[in-house]
Amino acid sequence: MKESHITKLITANDKPALRTIISAALLLAWPAIVEQIMLTAVQYVDTAMVGRLGADATAAVGLTTSPTWMFHGIFAATAMGFSVQVAQHLGAERGEKARRVVAQSLRVVAVLGICLGTLGVVVSFPLPYWLGAEPEIIKPASTYFRIMACGMPLTFGVQMISSMFRCSGDTKSPMILNTMVNVINVILNFLFIYPTRPLTLLGVTFTMPGLGLGVSGAALASVTSTGTIFMVFLWILFNREGPIRLSKGVDSRLDKQCVGTAFRLGLPIAMERLAMSGAQVMQTSIITEIGTVSLAAHHLAVTAESISYAPAFGVSQSATAMVGQAIGAGRKDLAMYFAKISIVMGMIIMTMGGAVLFVFSEPLIKIFSDDPEVIVLGSQVLRVVAFAEPLFGASIVSSGTLRGAGDSKFPFIISLSTMWGVRITLSMLLAARMGLVGVWLAMAIELMTRGSIFLIRVLRGKWVNSRLFKEN
Repeated sequence: MKESHITKLITANDKPALRTIISAALLLAWPAIVEQIMLTAVQYVDTAMVGRLGADATAAVGLTTSPTWMFHGIFAATAMGFSVQVAQHLGAERGEKARRVVAQSLRVVAVLGICLGTLGVVVSFPLPYWLGAEPEIIKPASTYFRIMACGMPLTFGVQMISSMFRCSGDTKSPMILNTMVNVINVILNFLFIYPTRPLTLLGVTFTMPGLGLGVSGAALASVTSTGTIFMVFLWILFNREGPIRLSKGVDSRLDKQCVGTAFRLGLPIAMERLAMSGAQVMQTSIITEIGTVSLAAHHLAVTAESISYAPAFGVSQSATAMVGQAIGAGRKDLAMYFAKISIVMGMIIMTMGGAVLFVFSEPLIKIFSDDPEVIVLGSQVLRVVAFAEPLFGASIVSSGTLRGAGDSKFPFIISLSTMWGVRITLSMLLAARMGLVGVWLAMAIELMTRGSIFLIRVLRGKWVNSRLFKEN
């Protein structure tokens, strides 16, 4: 959906027909949905490649997933703090201010990305010990996280620019480029993970070159592919015509109001992500005590579950852009319509995803592993969480809606309360009695609780009065 379509809708004097609003929501959401589906599909292939190295390799990567999400959560929060400003500036027809926000965000990417990447390298050495890893996976887990930390500035840059494009109404460019990141990653995995070996394709046998780096090769492939596409993102940002195109002389000096607003909006999001990631780290440590098989099954089940919720994140991203521009233009009526339509879309998608998880739980785990114990345990927990997916979808899209309006405190408070008050508490109680199944039962209960609370918040409608700028 082009930016002009959004602008035309939110600046119309009369109230658009419901069909027109739904059409606008779908036009903006579908590229984001496709992007998330493609990312998930490639993630499946990526995880399956590592899974073929054995349960220890899977556990080594799985051990570092939660800490990686913690760092990425800070990146996502910072990106949201700047990109929501872009959406509201564009909605209010303040194009020059929007471009200045984009320019300043790149400075923040450089400084904060390097700082957090350095912290990640330092933390990579003791991290497996902190998480209680078994001896055989300590070294590969540490090396994997250290390599990924070196690429954090690049990952941050891709997240930031992607978010800027989406909030300007361009969801197609992030869809194409972020899919390319993962396609390149899979190709490099073949070269970096496995040693040189004979392969047969379509009846033709040939020698496939490879470095045989194992788990480290998977991390190196991720960093290389991300860096390549980051450079493409930068080129587009400076050379392609559009509402946020940057010229070489654009003023990128940090502005007090811009940075302050980003901090005010992004801090609760960062705290939310840290609270959730911290809870996931705690959950991982609980699972680690159960054993390597449970840790491997948990990691693969989390990857498999993403097939159900990935599209909902696409809807959430489009909801942030639509609501942000509607609020910026003073169209509270459209903001509420966009919110309700987006939430319904997310819940429908997640209901279908939950059905897929329940019916195809075992085949989904078999994609990643041929270990019988891992397959049985992973499929069991997928069937448990399948029932929570509709309300999980409600929480994902509602969160994006509220952030588009500048209301980031409520998602933080609720996520903090439910993750630590419900998920972790129940996990500690149920893990001893039910093992990994108990941990996932606790997760399902928490997801349904969180989704119900978010729904109530959005439907009450007080969030439409949120303000980022005095001139609004």
